[in-house]
Amino acid sequence: MSLDTPLIVEETKQNSKEEDKRELIEEVKKQLWLSGPLVSVSLLNFGIDLISVMFVGHLGELTLSGASMATSFATVTGFSLLAGMASALDTLCGQSYGAKQYRMLGVHTQRAMFILMMAAIPLAIIWANTRSILIFLGQDPEISTEAGNYAKLMVPGLFGYGLLQCLNRFLQTQNIVFPMLFGAVLTTLLHIPLCWIMVYKSGLGGRGAAIANLISEWLNVIILSLYIKFSPSCKNTWHGFSKEALALNNIPIFLKLAIPSTLMVW
Repeated sequence: MSLDTPLIVEETKQNSKEEDKRELIEEVKKQLWLSGPLVSVSLLNFGIDLISVMFVGHLGELTLSGASMATSFATVTGFSLLAGMASALDTLCGQSYGAKQYRMLGVHTQRAMFILMMAAIPLAIIWANTRSILIFLGQDPEISTEAGNYAKLMVPGLFGYGLLQCLNRFLQTQNIVFPMLFGAVLTTLLHIPLCWIMVYKSGLGGRGAAIANLISEWLNVIILSLYIKFSPSCKNTWHGFSKEALALNNIPIFLKLAIPSTLMVW
């Protein structure tokens, strides 16, 4: 029987379709295995602010309005900017990992940490003047005062958020997503009783929710930092802090990617 007979040709096509189907299913499984934890991490990190505002909501309309406005103001003027800047690591770490230059992942991440900490300083000054800015923009003075007090207490959490974004992308590039998920889940679960204690039992009221926020941000940073330092999964990509990360000639390369990413997210 010739190989060109209709029966064999049809069988070959059928086998090819089945092979393509299997490959598609495997690819979908891989995508879900990575994207599922990443989506969960994003939702859980967002849940920190949501939980805090929910607790504050039981204290009265004025306190709730202040916390909500402060959270919105902080997201636009701080969190979104740092998240956008950290997005440059998606490209830089991705290229290094693909080229098997594993040591450079740590160098790029450290450089990003340094730049984001520097960028957080003027953002912190903006947060410290939230009350004046909101009043200047025509917002209610009482709500602006509440928002200003809330935002001031969130300032240390701004620096923690910047570091967290860098650490997440460092791990994400290496397909190490479940430690990120573990850190986010643990932090969110602990944030609920922490927020309850800080808001209702400490006598701090709405200010307690802001303090609980920054504690949770830094707790997540500590969890991922310990994992990166001691896990064998990162032994090739993290060799401790390097002076190369602070080389001035490499900072413009990072900013060239970070600035457009920041504008896009903002």
